[in-house]
Amino acid sequence: MWESESESADGRDYGNSVLTSSKHGVKTDGFELRGKSWYVDTDIPSDLQVQVGDVYFHLHKYPLLSRSGKVNRILYESRNPELNKIVLDELPGGSDAFELAAKFCYGIAVDLTAANISGLRCAAEYLEMTEDLEEGNLIFKTEAFLSYVVLSSWRDSIAVLKSCEKLSPWAENLQIVRRCSESIAWKACANPKGIRWAYTGKPPKDSSPKWNDMDSSPSRNQQVPPDWWFEDVSLLRIDHFVRVVTAIKVKGMKFELIGAAIMHYAAKWLPGLISDAAGAGDEGISNGRNINTGSISSSWRGGLHMIVAGTKDELSTVQAKDQRMIIESLISIIPPQKDSVSCSFLLRLLRMANMLKVAPALVTELEKRVGMQFEQATLADLLIPSYGKSETMYDVDLVQRLLEHFLVQEQMESSSPSRQSFSDKHMYEGSHRVANPNAKMRVARLVDSYLTEVSRDRDLSLTKFQVLAEALPESARTCDDGLYRAIDSYLKAHPMLSEHERKRLCRLMDCQKLSIDACMHAAQNERLPLRVVVQVLFSEQLKISNTIANSSLKEAGECYYQPLLSNRKSLLEGTPQSFQEGWTAAKKDINTLKFELDSVKTKYNGLQNDMENLQRQFDKLVKQKQTSAWSSGWKKLSKFTKMTGLENQNSGPQLNPAEQPRKTPRRWRNSIS
Repeated sequence: MWESESESADGRDYGNSVLTSSKHGVKTDGFELRGKSWYVDTDIPSDLQVQVGDVYFHLHKYPLLSRSGKVNRILYESRNPELNKIVLDELPGGSDAFELAAKFCYGIAVDLTAANISGLRCAAEYLEMTEDLEEGNLIFKTEAFLSYVVLSSWRDSIAVLKSCEKLSPWAENLQIVRRCSESIAWKACANPKGIRWAYTGKPPKDSSPKWNDMDSSPSRNQQVPPDWWFEDVSLLRIDHFVRVVTAIKVKGMKFELIGAAIMHYAAKWLPGLISDAAGAGDEGISNGRNINTGSISSSWRGGLHMIVAGTKDELSTVQAKDQRMIIESLISIIPPQKDSVSCSFLLRLLRMANMLKVAPALVTELEKRVGMQFEQATLADLLIPSYGKSETMYDVDLVQRLLEHFLVQEQMESSSPSRQSFSDKHMYEGSHRVANPNAKMRVARLVDSYLTEVSRDRDLSLTKFQVLAEALPESARTCDDGLYRAIDSYLKAHPMLSEHERKRLCRLMDCQKLSIDACMHAAQNERLPLRVVVQVLFSEQLKISNTIANSSLKEAGECYYQPLLSNRKSLLEGTPQSFQEGWTAAKKDINTLKFELDSVKTKYNGLQNDMENLQRQFDKLVKQKQTSAWSSGWKKLSKFTKMTGLENQNSGPQLNPAEQPRKTPRRWRNSIS
């Protein structure tokens, strides 16, 4: 904690922190409390009763009229000189602040501290205790104490800002919150060298944080950790914490430290965020910072300390509203740079946001942030319940959206890294991320594991399973063993699938990307369609053949071939009898199909030759352009007749006259055709 040279472990000597009034009309030795009523210790009887809440003050008119413009106006507007009772229920700070203000009016010494200064300053403003009534009035003195004492101290700035939680909107209008936030931000960003430190640090396990805990403070020569201000700032209410973080951003602090402070705050006020994994939130804090948020959340006993790991019905309306406000505020102040907070933290924040029904725009923004770092996610963080949004146990649609955001981001970075707009570039300051092909492979393994886990849900439809499995490109999976496990798990949990649906499901995986072990398991898997099993066996045989063909040395090839043969034999020996019979029938069908295919090929070749001959004859007929088709036909007929006569003369005996007219027309018809 920031501490000036005049501070000590026992407290602070403020010098002018004791306020007294030089003029007062009633001599008194002090105030006396009787039940819920305050009386002035004096011989003069009281002529004015002031009610603040359920507390009564028996006072005198003159000391108040000389200092307070508010009391003057009330008595004047009443038009009743005998009025002896007024009510000030709206006075900020309540009866405690009015007690101090009344004592100041009577000239009684008032001790100003960081705990009462904000309430007294607001009460003085409400009572209109200005310099117009008397010089050195309460507004002037409280304002001086704030400016010269409180704002110069880290510890007092935190304490005053904490006390402003019950003084809205007076503390905001009087700029107390703004000035304290800027003071805290300036000290958090300042160079710690040469300054005496007395920050709270990590509280003990069985005690709450203490302001004057000097034992945990480092000496002048000791190195101050960069997260020294986390614990003190996390004591603030969420709206004041947002003001401080916003001011720190303006000062230019590193986004990693701001993100770590946000995670630290969430660990304190949202302990359900880390109930399942006590130390999971620390792994995202970079630069070697080790913040034990588990011990902090277990020791904190104030504020909105509530466990939200249960169902939504277990939370009261007020608690749910407070937690929703905290989550929405944290989402709005997370630095836009990648890796400012861990992906695990974002996913657990997203889980609570869905449970508490945070504003859809903020949920969408959070989903995009998760998509930027999706390759860092773990399976446990992805198993987000659907919270009644769908019939499935887990929110599969949410993971589908996260995967789409990841793929869009990868495509943008790989296609046009140099043409990003300024608004896109500022989200990657300090990281300079380049599209990494290994990121898609890690995401593919993560998605396969997620599919294996959610496939056990009987309400998960085949379409949702298929859409999520096909969302990634084929290049993202170098091995389909994980996808095969997910498919096998889905088939086991959904035994009533039809043959068509099982084939549709198995088309998601590539049998050639299965390992030898996966092939051996798939060959004995009776839940798979027979055609898929045949593809697996062929794929395995092809791998064996390629392995043998690529062997450079004959001895090495023979040594490697023997274990593969033994694996093949053991595979066949371990195959069920029903599958062996089916495999024999399948081989017969394959041979029959091969024979029929050869026959069809032969017939096809014959028909193709006939078609080529007819085409050649048709081309010859078209080329004869000088004569018509009839004249060319008669010429061919006469020529053919002459040739036939010569052949008959040279070929022996003459034919009968009755046979001659029959043969000549037949030869003519053949020649024409």
